[in-house]
Formats: sequence, structure tokens, C-alpha cells
Amino acid sequence: MGLTNFILTVAGVSAVVLLLRSDVKQSASIFRRNIKQIREWVEAESTAASKAEKAKPKELDSKVPEKEHPKEDKH
Repeated sequence: MGLTNFILTVAGVSAVVLLLRSDVKQSASIFRRNIKQIREWVEAESTAASKAEKAKPKELDSKVPEKEHPKEDKH
């Protein structure tokens, strides 16, 4: 009886370890794929931002009128 319990315990623990091991590998793979995609997005955004900065004429920046705020009556 003791030997049977030991064998069942070892088999159960081994099954759990194998399942967790494959789960960890799969999660790590997905994580690496997500990081790669996020890195591509950030690089694309920074490239687009630098292109937009270069294309913006300097004259328009200084001629943009500021919004006037109406003065509130103080009672």
C-alpha cells in the first residue's frame, strides 16, 4: 500500500511538472512574440514622429494665434 501511494505520488508530480514545463515554454514564446511586436510598433511610431517633425514648416508654428479666453465677471 505504501509503495503504491509513493508511485502514484511520483506519477502525479511528474505529470504536473511536465504540464507546467510546456506551459512555461509556451508562455515564454508568446511573451517574446509580443515584445517583438511592441518593439516594431514603437520603432514605427518614432519614425513617423520624426518624419512629421521634419515635414512641419517652422513658419506655421509661430503664426498660430493663441485662443483668447473671455474675461469672467467677478462678483
